Amino acid sequence: MILYFAPLACSLASRIALYEADIPAAFQEVVLSTKQLKAGGDYLPINAKGQVPALALDDGQVITEGPAVLQFIADQAPDSGLAPPAGSLARTELQGWLNMLASELHSNFVAFMHPASPPAAKDFARMRITPRLDLLEQHLAGRETLMDGFTVADAYLVTILGWSEHCQFDLAQWPALAAYRARMRARPAVARALGEELALRAAA
Repeated sequence: MILYFAPLACSLASRIALYEADIPAAFQEVVLSTKQLKAGGDYLPINAKGQVPALALDDGQVITEGPAVLQFIADQAPDSGLAPPAGSLARTELQGWLNMLASELHSNFVAFMHPASPPAAKDFARMRITPRLDLLEQHLAGRETLMDGFTVADAYLVTILGWSEHCQFDLAQWPALAAYRARMRARPAVARALGEELALRAAA
């Protein structure tokens, strides 16, 4: 199994999930600006979308899109608790969180990270992100995790909240979210994955 990733991108959530599930994998870094592999070679034949994550299986199949990759990883380690059983109402709840994080938070944070994004796009993205952070603040007040225990949705959310530090979002105005981010980062798998990718980013 190979995870194609870019340091501190949304693929960080998949690395966290692999570590939480104790699933061995190799890692290949992708340079998103050029669609090349850091070790050499063209990434597009692996994933024509040119985005991360992509998870290459031992039989040659490739899974793309973060929420799909996260759920696949969780299903390889059902005892990990990273996802409720398929077909359960709790699994549907997890999918709801993953969809919200992807469509309402992740997609709007892109406006702050893309070098060609104009100020108007960032203003619109801020308008879209703020109420979602308000919603998460209310949900996480008095809760340890998004659901009953750590799931791949938490791996995704802690990854996205890391971007706030570089995108003009001070989580001090969302104290439950700030505490949640700190709590998640203290988990061994999260700390390991984040530390490795921070080191890669610093060395770039």
